[in-house]
Amino acid sequence: MVELGKFERKEFKSSSLQDGHTKMEEAPTHLNSFLKKEGLTFHRKRKWELDNYPIMLWWSPLTGETGRLGQCGADACFFTINRTYLRHHMTKAFLFYGTDFNIDSLPLPRKAHHDWALFHEESPKNNYKLFHKPVITLFNYTATFSRHSHLPLTTQYLESIEVLKSLRYLVPLQSKNKLRKRLAPLVYVQSDCDPPSDRDSYVRELMAYIEVDSYGECIRNKDLPQQLKNPASMDADGFYRIIAQYKFILAFENAVCDDYITEKFWRPLKLGIVPVYYGSPSITDWLPSNKSAILVSEFSHPRELASYIRRLDSDDRLYEAYIEWKLKGEISNQRLLTALRERKWGVQDVNQDNYIDAFECMVCTKVWDNIRLQEKGLPPKRWKAEDTHLSCPKPTVFAFSPLRAPPLRSLREMWISSFEQSKKEAQALSLLVFGKSSVLQLSMNMKYIRTWK
Repeated sequence: MVELGKFERKEFKSSSLQDGHTKMEEAPTHLNSFLKKEGLTFHRKRKWELDNYPIMLWWSPLTGETGRLGQCGADACFFTINRTYLRHHMTKAFLFYGTDFNIDSLPLPRKAHHDWALFHEESPKNNYKLFHKPVITLFNYTATFSRHSHLPLTTQYLESIEVLKSLRYLVPLQSKNKLRKRLAPLVYVQSDCDPPSDRDSYVRELMAYIEVDSYGECIRNKDLPQQLKNPASMDADGFYRIIAQYKFILAFENAVCDDYITEKFWRPLKLGIVPVYYGSPSITDWLPSNKSAILVSEFSHPRELASYIRRLDSDDRLYEAYIEWKLKGEISNQRLLTALRERKWGVQDVNQDNYIDAFECMVCTKVWDNIRLQEKGLPPKRWKAEDTHLSCPKPTVFAFSPLRAPPLRSLREMWISSFEQSKKEAQALSLLVFGKSSVLQLSMNMKYIRTWK
């Protein structure tokens, strides 16, 4: 069985390590704007001066930086992707990007004074191993989409409260009613087909009971203008204008995990569309108001959901109850307000650190705290991730009419097998890290696990 993630995984292609440097040829596109750490003061230091600073070694070449002294408040740390610092006595922490976390390449054996820190804001489909307790608890510090993480990234796709309140793209209801003569009540835009959430199966069944305009590669029955067909155009003004004409949008995540909430949810709220949401079971904790989204989980079958949407579509008073918060500019969810106010990073805000900066500085500060404790003759504080820092249940598939089942059912069911496979890999890795297994044994275990069916 192919290891999970080959369908959408973003590969980091590295040059040989003969010169001790790793070159990053490709990084996740949504992180590109974060790779320049302009929010931190830095300059190059000669090698002998590094004895004064803890070294933070990015084992995943996310930043592409071979050496930078970063200032984190009163503390400073040296950040690098140069693996020749593996055995340097000032190397205190290894930083990992979750999608690139590879069992076959880890800084082992792990030293007692080495902290491991995980940055992972993406879907579990990119690396399911991290979502099992034996692996997530290997890390001392985490920055994930979970609210329980040391640095929660739950609101990573939401710039601010102001964009939620903005009426810039809002199409008046009277205009939407007129547009209904040529537009379906619902719109669906997806090009990542048959993911672990099995969303396409649900949408296929729903389309038997209500009209849906489907753009993108998945279940497409309507085309975007040529200039907007590139996935990079999903945040273009022209795309926003087209989608904003609809009353409802199917906002389905590619995986079902607590607090895994992407732009699929926030975008329609910003545009003034009512999201029909399927994904995070904890989504009610993040709604702008009690009545701002329709939750798929509250309906026993797609036909029931279709009936409810038709009712709202034909009754302006009922529909407007879902956008009243938007029209009045009132956000009543105190959890959401507090999370945005207290987060230590910004989204598309040049006046704030981005979340990679915040992650680096979180680890740097923790390392310095322990250095100061040890200077006083006190034991260092040990931080450890909990299994709640990345938590996703085993994927499931919808059981609807076989006549509308997708032709690649095995692809959908593959995610279940991949989840079980990754669980075995997680257990094997944990034994190796804690010295209860040898590298040879791990290699043999991996060979067995990856041929398991």
